[in-house]
Amino acid sequence: MMYLLDSSVLIDASEIYYPQRRFPSLWEWLVHLATENVVAVPFEIYAEIGPGELAYWLEGKEVKDALLLKEEADPVFISRVVEKGYAADLDEKEMRKIGRDPFLISYACAKPYERSVVTMEKSAPKRERANRKVPDVCEDLEIRCINLFELIDELDFTTDWRSR
Repeated sequence: MMYLLDSSVLIDASEIYYPQRRFPSLWEWLVHLATENVVAVPFEIYAEIGPGELAYWLEGKEVKDALLLKEEADPVFISRVVEKGYAADLDEKEMRKIGRDPFLISYACAKPYERSVVTMEKSAPKRERANRKVPDVCEDLEIRCINLFELIDELDFTTDWRSR
């Protein structure tokens, strides 16, 4: 299984739950998983990260080479995600609002039984059109979606992961 990370995972982990200066082992573990093709960040999602400590870390050659998903989005899957997950008739304002989330989900659509989306967005099933959340769009498209804590649990992260 490959886990595709949303920018919310990296941002929330860095700024709220697991700051790099306090939990370096988590960040080293993520890079290790990326070198093993277990986690990846699509380019479109990678580009969402604004300036700061996280962006500086992501720009490191080893980190960037490991984390970036090495494929391009398929326009057919992107269209499918937008039409079935949000709405077939979104206007420009709505398209700006959904941002790059359809790219993230489209990479999972390319291999639905081999990939999961990881996001910190919370499900809000009553929301419609451009207000939909990633977990709800994934559910409609039958794409597995989990959060960072579930990823940590599933892959059994511990601070001494290197000794295993």
